[in-house]
Amino acid sequence: MEEKMNESTPQRPEGERLVDAPLVTIDLPKFMRQIKSEPAWLNGPRNAITVFKSDHMRLVLIALHSGAELPTHTADGTISVQVLEGDIQFGTTDEAVQLREGQMVTLHEGIPHNVRAIADSLFLLTLVPRPK
Repeated sequence: MEEKMNESTPQRPEGERLVDAPLVTIDLPKFMRQIKSEPAWLNGPRNAITVFKSDHMRLVLIALHSGAELPTHTADGTISVQVLEGDIQFGTTDEAVQLREGQMVTLHEGIPHNVRAIADSLFLLTLVPRPK
């Protein structure tokens, strides 16, 4: 298996962060501190960082300030959302649930959903894409 690194971006010019390999160690507390120190979080409503990305799974750490929203969208695969800090509302057209630290929700692909932060929050999104 070929190791994959992230590409540098204006937000993260250093690049060279391992995002796919046979074994990837993910230091969530370190990434939580990192995204809270970046301009996107300090000057805007949210920030995110992909901590693992393969053809079969993606893990994205997302931070939302209180009141910030991820508007209604669909995912191209099954997802889970695990709250690491804070309090969010996760909703579909049929229902909404409030999730606090330590709680999580799963959702099948193609179901429209949205997320709203009730308090400053960090959550881990796991996406298992639909097989191609």
